[in-house]
Amino acid sequence: MAVHEHPRRSSGFHLPSLRRNRDASASESAGVGTYTARAYAFASLRLLTGFVFLWAFLDKTFGFGYATPSGKGWIDGGSPTKGFLGSVAVGPMESTFHSWAGDPWANWLFMLGLLGIGLALIGGVALRIAAVAGTAMMALMWIAEWPPAKHLSDGSPSMSTNPFVDYHVIYAVALIVVAAVAAGDTLGAGRLWAKLPFVRDHSWLR
Repeated sequence: MAVHEHPRRSSGFHLPSLRRNRDASASESAGVGTYTARAYAFASLRLLTGFVFLWAFLDKTFGFGYATPSGKGWIDGGSPTKGFLGSVAVGPMESTFHSWAGDPWANWLFMLGLLGIGLALIGGVALRIAAVAGTAMMALMWIAEWPPAKHLSDGSPSMSTNPFVDYHVIYAVALIVVAAVAAGDTLGAGRLWAKLPFVRDHSWLR
């Protein structure tokens, strides 16, 4: 009886396919790792920026001896705005800031702004509101220092190092960025906040 050779049948095990699956898994893992690193980076930016605002509130309230001398805090009867606004010496709103310096409404608005923005960033909630309020605050402080000026009103050097970009601009951009990427979802209560009914119904509260 003649024996006929049959072509070898495939076992169904394809090494190249397995390699492709491994490559896909490695790519997915790398993607997840990159996403996680990015999320933690933005969360870190949020927390650090929040601490800047919250610390400013605490120092101005209790006079820890840094920007606010001991015994000169808001709780001791000091004014959080009088020193800064009263010393404005350049810019288109110089006289306006002088008239605001030390007014109770200015003190309360400024301090509540610092506290609210700081807590929102630390908690990772209401980041869009914090971004709008913080950007408005930074814009006013930028105008008060008026970086474009080379000289103050009395002719002395302004000591400005850049005609546009200073730390107020950097803080404003940081606020906008952490709100835009929902940085409160990592190391924060952003996800829980977003699930609240009134937040779901009003996305601007996100």
